[in-house]
Amino acid sequence: MITITSIQIREHYELINAMMEQLHLSEKVFFFKTADWESIAANYMQHVMEMQETCKGTCLVAYADDVPAGFIFAYLEEADESRIEDYTGNTLYVSDGYVAPEFRRQGIYRMMNEELERIYVEMGVRRIVRYTLANNYRMQQFLALENYEPVRLVYEKWLTPDGTKPVPLFPSRTE
Repeated sequence: MITITSIQIREHYELINAMMEQLHLSEKVFFFKTADWESIAANYMQHVMEMQETCKGTCLVAYADDVPAGFIFAYLEEADESRIEDYTGNTLYVSDGYVAPEFRRQGIYRMMNEELERIYVEMGVRRIVRYTLANNYRMQQFLALENYEPVRLVYEKWLTPDGTKPVPLFPSRTE
């Protein structure tokens, strides 16, 4: 049986830190420039706790028969003058999400996402943004099935101090 519970990250720090580390390790498989979790964990965890506490953030944890199976975290981004869209309300930014490998392909992430959307629709939010890596095809497929659409592409170039050609971020896409 799957249950989804809203938690305060500060009160469940060890649990969320451990799942964030696993998320981070999985992202490192997709993107080799991902920093080692140990080097960013304290600052990142402080950031998500602050966002939860100051920006109406929500952290949902899914439990499979009382065993933590995954989490999703999001918070509100306030509208500012730099936006080009005609939407002027708050935007939900889905920052992080993870399901442990042994619990994948059971619809757990979908359940957490649906509950997250329900919470924020009740708050009047009408726009959700999220990022995923260019080669995370499973997440892209999930987002498309959930009616998310790619709106902007982020292009990165990492400069080298000596001016040499940088190592490709996604070697399979190079010539």
